[in-house]
Amino acid sequence: MPWIIASVTAWLLVLLPSLVPAQPVLPSPKPFSVMASPDDGWEPLVFPGIDQHSNYRLVTDAGVQVMEAQTRGGASGLIARLNLLPDDQLQLRWRWKVSGVYRQGDARRKAGDDYPARIYVAFAFEPDRAGWFDKFKRNTVRVLFGEELPGKALNYIWANKLPPGEFIANPYTDQTVMVAVNSGDARANQWVTVTRNLAADYRRAFGGEPPAIVGIGIMSDADNTGEAATAWYGDIVLLHPHR
Repeated sequence: MPWIIASVTAWLLVLLPSLVPAQPVLPSPKPFSVMASPDDGWEPLVFPGIDQHSNYRLVTDAGVQVMEAQTRGGASGLIARLNLLPDDQLQLRWRWKVSGVYRQGDARRKAGDDYPARIYVAFAFEPDRAGWFDKFKRNTVRVLFGEELPGKALNYIWANKLPPGEFIANPYTDQTVMVAVNSGDARANQWVTVTRNLAADYRRAFGGEPPAIVGIGIMSDADNTGEAATAWYGDIVLLHPHR
């Protein structure tokens, strides 16, 4: 049935950015500072129909190994698979730096849905809260591709126009919420440390309690705007500040 194929294909193009690849589950993302190569504990995340990929490599900045991402009109990412139920104290902490934001970037529009740096947090799918059509599409993906797709996702972004602290639905799907943690060029080429309470952000974005975290990814992309940027990601750490 062609309509089924078209529907599933369109849905995959929306949700593949938070697809969790099938590889061994990790207790936390492997720190970039101790990795031997870009695929040491992480794996590439690529998209159908996008032949030009971002380039990821390990570099040293001020004596510390970090992940550098260069993108010029392309898109791809790195992702690490996890299995962790967040409680009220679990925090995600990282540091990042960007060369600048995109002139045409705008988180409210599909044409502007590009960011020099973003971090995905993908959560487990909750079938009890899903409609029949969502279940049908997921079952079709499982049969056709042998993959389990996650459910909702938080995208922490270095935005252009979106004010810091703003939460908005992704222009392609309301299953992903964009959270602007930095915005604009004011702090370009400076390391910025970010700490987020994952349960609190999930409740604000989606309501209800968060299910298990099944993956964390990074991505620097420019396939919609056609622009270019370089970003650097420091270690991404899950921590409990009171333990």
